[in-house]
Amino acid sequence: METAQSEQQSAPGAVTAFARFVLCGGGVGLASSFAVAALAVWIPWGLANALVTAVSTLLTTELHARFSFGAGGRATWRQHAQSAGSAAAANAVTCLAMLVLHQLAASPGALLEQVVYLSASAIAGVARFAVLRLVVFARNRSQAAATVRTARPVRATAPRAAAELCRAA
Repeated sequence: METAQSEQQSAPGAVTAFARFVLCGGGVGLASSFAVAALAVWIPWGLANALVTAVSTLLTTELHARFSFGAGGRATWRQHAQSAGSAAAANAVTCLAMLVLHQLAASPGALLEQVVYLSASAIAGVARFAVLRLVVFARNRSQAAATVRTARPVRATAPRAAAELCRAA
């Protein structure tokens, strides 16, 4: 019961979780950009990008499970799969935004491309945060809360307790 309560209490609030989400995701993203460039010296860029993306997604999911959302331990394979799916959806949003931009403007400038890309990334990031917090890592908190609720002793009234003792005898 104490473990369930401490896990429930250790789950950060939305603002703290979002700050941790940005810190973890941004930090790993920045490191990944350098890793892709370094790895691309030895293997084709597309393969380097795919490998670094896979490893960084696994790493950020672990960081989000342990640090961002206070899930109370390692991420499960299901959480890894759901997190990877949300990352793929976020990537699709940014790709779609850029595709739409290039359909609407024949030759958009670099500034407009950056504005569109960063805006789409921000929207996708907030949506991904919501999915991870409310769906992917929410189960651990709800299971902990259910454990706390069911572990509380039920207080019987004196007549009910006496009746139960009589039946037991």
